[in-house]
Amino acid sequence: MTDSLTDRDYRDTLFLPATEFPMRGGLPKREPDWIKRWDDLKLYERLRADAKERGAKPWILHDGPPYANGHIHLGTAMNKIVKDIIVRSHQMAGFDAAYLPGWDCHGLPIEWKVEEEFRSKGKTKDDVPPGEFRAACRAYAEKWVEIQGKEFRNLGIEGEWDNPYLTMKFESEASIVGEFLRMAMTGSLVRGAKPIMWSPVERTALAEAEVEYHDRKVPVIWVKFPVEGSDACVVIWTTTPWTIPANQAVSYNPEISYGLYEVETVMSEEELGFAPYAKPGEKLILGDALAQSVMDGAKVSSFKRLEDVDPAALGKLSHPLHEMDPFFAHDIPLLAGEHVTDDAGTGFVHTAPAHGEDDFNVWVESGHKASDIRQIVDADGCYTPDVPRFGGMDIIRTSGKKRGEPGKANPEVIKALAESGNLLARGITTIRDAHSWRSKAPVIRRATPQWFISMDKPGPNGKTLRENALKAIDETEFFPAAGRNRLQSMVEGRPDWLISRQRNWGVPITIFVNKTGQPHTAALPKEQADALNDAIKAAIAKGGVEAWFDTPAADFLGPLGLSANEWDKVTDVLDVWFDSGTTHAFALRERGIIDPETGQANLYMEGSDQHRGWFQSSLLECCATRGMAPYKQVLTHGFIVDADGKKMSKSIGNTIEPEQIQKQYGIEILRIWTASGDYTEDLRISDEIIKGSVETYRKLRNTVRYMLGALDGWTEDEAIAPEKMPGLERWVLHRLAELDAQVKAAYNVYDFKRVMSLLINFAGVDLSAVYFDIRKDSLYCDPRFSTMDAWDDATAVYGNRRRAARTVMAAVLERLLTWLAPVMPFTMEEAFLESHLSGKAESVHLLLFPFTPVNWRDEELAERWAKIFTVRRVVTGALEVERREKRIGASLEAAPVVHIADEALVKAFDGEDPADLFITSGAELVHTLEGKGGGFTLDDTPGVVVYPEKAEGIKCRRSWKYFDPDLADPEFPDITPRDALAVKAWDATHSE
Repeated sequence: MTDSLTDRDYRDTLFLPATEFPMRGGLPKREPDWIKRWDDLKLYERLRADAKERGAKPWILHDGPPYANGHIHLGTAMNKIVKDIIVRSHQMAGFDAAYLPGWDCHGLPIEWKVEEEFRSKGKTKDDVPPGEFRAACRAYAEKWVEIQGKEFRNLGIEGEWDNPYLTMKFESEASIVGEFLRMAMTGSLVRGAKPIMWSPVERTALAEAEVEYHDRKVPVIWVKFPVEGSDACVVIWTTTPWTIPANQAVSYNPEISYGLYEVETVMSEEELGFAPYAKPGEKLILGDALAQSVMDGAKVSSFKRLEDVDPAALGKLSHPLHEMDPFFAHDIPLLAGEHVTDDAGTGFVHTAPAHGEDDFNVWVESGHKASDIRQIVDADGCYTPDVPRFGGMDIIRTSGKKRGEPGKANPEVIKALAESGNLLARGITTIRDAHSWRSKAPVIRRATPQWFISMDKPGPNGKTLRENALKAIDETEFFPAAGRNRLQSMVEGRPDWLISRQRNWGVPITIFVNKTGQPHTAALPKEQADALNDAIKAAIAKGGVEAWFDTPAADFLGPLGLSANEWDKVTDVLDVWFDSGTTHAFALRERGIIDPETGQANLYMEGSDQHRGWFQSSLLECCATRGMAPYKQVLTHGFIVDADGKKMSKSIGNTIEPEQIQKQYGIEILRIWTASGDYTEDLRISDEIIKGSVETYRKLRNTVRYMLGALDGWTEDEAIAPEKMPGLERWVLHRLAELDAQVKAAYNVYDFKRVMSLLINFAGVDLSAVYFDIRKDSLYCDPRFSTMDAWDDATAVYGNRRRAARTVMAAVLERLLTWLAPVMPFTMEEAFLESHLSGKAESVHLLLFPFTPVNWRDEELAERWAKIFTVRRVVTGALEVERREKRIGASLEAAPVVHIADEALVKAFDGEDPADLFITSGAELVHTLEGKGGGFTLDDTPGVVVYPEKAEGIKCRRSWKYFDPDLADPEFPDITPRDALAVKAWDATHSE
């Protein structure tokens, strides 16, 4: 005991927060250490074992495979972070939430890069043996799987990283082949020569999901097709002059009004600077609604309509180049087609069945044979040698610095048309056209023999693939809900699925075709076809895709009594979207990580562009082989844009790389940014936006740090039951019960923005601005008793208050650590290991969301405290003014008198000390309907008037509260009676 009480330093008797948890996270340096710790713990394996021990129900998010090609970027980082939050939150919700990462290892993205590597060495792909080329592709993919795997792991993503699924593993390739053959056996595999999108640069067919649309300038021409036996011409309009040599018909619409027009005068060469192609006296047949625009384009000054024309009665037309060479001297029929409109053009459509889907359809539907379609463009996008004048000319340049730019075909065709006298006009226009998203070069439409999965051929259950897929979409839940309509509209209108590609690096289309063009899956008896299929799958399981290309056909066919001379082996490879569409088979089913009741994954989650990609290919493949969707739910995210909403682009210079954020701030900040925004829409990012996430992190870390310090030395022995707690603590428990339901519900529907909003608001307002602020005095200054029986009831009130506060803080801390762990795995792990919870498990991620008793929820209590906080807000506002005006330094220097008109607000304080709640040294509540004027009010809280009177008495040297010295304990006259009790308790436990 000290000799002079008035000189005593009371600081040692305060219970100030104490924790080793630092104020700064040091994330860039510490995050790799946490990942190493989890790896050393074998955390993922521990999670699986723990779930198995609990008998937890499986919950599977199937990872859409990224291409093994190039470093990850902010978009792929966001994608993996969202998945990680989903998996972690479901694991902590009590499920067995496995996460198996995977990669798409075949296809053009990789093949294109390997081609570039060979080109840099002076070799084209044709110079390299196919086996060597495929080996280079496999090595390239292996390299990037390793690199990307480390980059994804650095994001804090927990999963089965030591055994991911790869589409290029032999067993995966065998499974893909098995899925293909299974589908082929249903009869849905068909072969045809429909026009498809073809990339001359990459020399392969492309699917819709492999193209992107860009504006480009193209020539536009108006061309005359002479009517046989007449002096009139039908006029067409096209933006693809190169297709004119392939023309086989002209289409019209019987619903359109047509007329015969005569050119009277044309603009002079002096006016134009060039001589127009149109000549006075020419007779042109046009759609009436478009006659004026055609004449304007042809620089016709005046013209007259002569008569109505019925295109069906015109007979045949001549090709505009028919006089140039007999090659073009074939009849050109007029075909009726609904695709013809009078919105633009001439009312007639130039029809080249080899180069347009509508052209092909109207040709076949009018009774012509697909086999009669003119194929005059080769795989390089050049005219075949037999085409007069144009043979060998390219449509698009396929190599060199001008790769992707227009070739010689368009200018030469236009020149020939001008020489023939059948060019009416020409110009330049801008169209939005398909480009390969890999080479960025334009694609052409070209009819080539390809393999398709029929969308409308009835399957074994009597329904078409389209019908099965649409039914599956109806049974799937979408987040956001608009995703259903998007996928539905795509499936409703899509053509047959083009699955063949003319490339090297891919899973082969393992089909033998007989001399009549039938695949073995249709031509052979089922038993024999099954045996052949089994032999093919076994070979690929042993040797990978090379086994198909290298094994002689006789080795497959001979054991079944089939002659290799009667069958041709297909060497096309599968569309890479078919590969990824089958991942449910080998990544989930064959590994046993699937819902055993439905045979589905719970969730597929990717970017919104995958409605036409992976979501759709997976849906179609699974519906074709199993009659159902492979998923129960589909979740889509948007893309990342800069602060102005512009797409990220290296050429613009507005990109931000994940590594850049990690080095400067830490991945935890990127995770907070991801979770705090509406990732289902496009997410904006910039330095300022990231700094906002840094501030969020700082506030949450400080909230957790404060509780760790306040709970120094906490054990469950100190806990008291809710019914013994003061009202403020019971209100916090009520808030926890509310949040428990809200947070879990938000996690369940992947609404992380709501999770973060709820918890940030709770931490910043309910805790920091209210609860911690009010209970700081109690935590620091209330007595801490070793034996409660040693004190009377009045004294015990203080001890119970402090114990209640720490009991509640322990409950809050446990919930915040687990609720935030999916979003902030590094910091919550660090805090967990510094907390009283560390004895429960070796990692916070091995915990579940804690059970929160329903009876903590008390709506009546919450209403009462809402009234108290209404009054408190006005008092706080008044004290802020007093501090600003320097009439007080701290709120403890005040003893406000509060006039309250509403008696219910006054009664809300029954049993509570308003001074404690206002953090003042005294407070008086006065129920009065009339204020005396001059007090502080808030416009939105009428009937509450605050008079911030100065506190009287002396300042306690321990708690800084002002008190009446006449009430002091004689032994400790310079501190409040409450503080005196605390000091006595402290002395009793610290005496020698």
